[in-house]
Amino acid sequence: MENTLFQSEFEAIVSLIQTSRANALRAVNAELVNLYWNVGAYVSLKLQNADWGDGTVAELSRFIRSTYPEIKGFDKSNIHRMVKFYEYYALEEFVAPAVPHLASNKTSQNVAPVVPQFVPQDIRQTILAQLSWSHHRLIFGRCKTDIEREFYIRLAIKERYSKRELDRQISASYYERTMLGKAQANLSPALQEFKADVSHIFKDRYIFDFLNLPEPYSEDDLQKGLVQQMKNFILELGRDFLFMGQEYKLMVGNSDFYIDLLFYHRALQCLVAFELKTDKFRPEHLGQLNFYLEALDRDVKRENENPSIGILLCKDKDNEVVEYALSRNLSPAMVAEYQTLLPDKAVLQRKLHELLQ
Repeated sequence: MENTLFQSEFEAIVSLIQTSRANALRAVNAELVNLYWNVGAYVSLKLQNADWGDGTVAELSRFIRSTYPEIKGFDKSNIHRMVKFYEYYALEEFVAPAVPHLASNKTSQNVAPVVPQFVPQDIRQTILAQLSWSHHRLIFGRCKTDIEREFYIRLAIKERYSKRELDRQISASYYERTMLGKAQANLSPALQEFKADVSHIFKDRYIFDFLNLPEPYSEDDLQKGLVQQMKNFILELGRDFLFMGQEYKLMVGNSDFYIDLLFYHRALQCLVAFELKTDKFRPEHLGQLNFYLEALDRDVKRENENPSIGILLCKDKDNEVVEYALSRNLSPAMVAEYQTLLPDKAVLQRKLHELLQ
């Protein structure tokens, strides 16, 4: 980049341009989602009142295509998706109160009713408008319950997922694992009493399907694979994790020690040490992790930061053994397991159903 006397000022102008472009894209997306919501609402009202049949929807699509060929995206299937979009969320609390009931005969001061009994709604200020239509199609096309749909909507907004990233998380059963993990998470007493709620941050099981490691593999192979696939690893952990290094060196006395992977978590404001094990959890693993956490808190942690957290990531674990081992553990630590293949979604859904029952 060319260095000039005014580079900082020029960068400020570029920042304004980029921010404006991003705002414009968000505004366009919000208008599009709002449009699809109202089309879906209108058609839903007609179908529910038996004014229209399925053939009328196909006729509408043909009318738009032949009369207004410049208008794209209104084939029969997509119109039915708009109806589904509206009907899934019209009564959901996380959309209300921005969305009044459609059957109202009251008209907005700014928007006249298009037809009797229909008042266009404005959902541009709801969380629905913060995701693209392609995100929404993916969510209501693959998710089975209202709770699951809301979960992925909020997750995609919070983590700023692309459509591909969101698709991967649904395939990896992120929702089921999160819900089951809250009930099964193996946390030490110190981590349970941590200053912040960590139940939505750490999972009981992590999925590393992106590694493609040949069996058998070593802890070194696992570590190198995660570092090489850091973008996917962060996607699985969460975007608030900032990578600080592998084989992070700690000097205690006259000896050197190395943490497998060290991260910093922005929301928790603390260091997070990951120790990797390619075998089943054993209680003695915690001794090593506790030592690392003590060294981090004494020599690396800053005064304004919270105590360091340790994650022991094992290929397998016996939950009862883990619970015994953690019950008197004084450090904020947890034991999780990982898989290198996508989980069986049906099995997880059955377990979650049994838990909820």
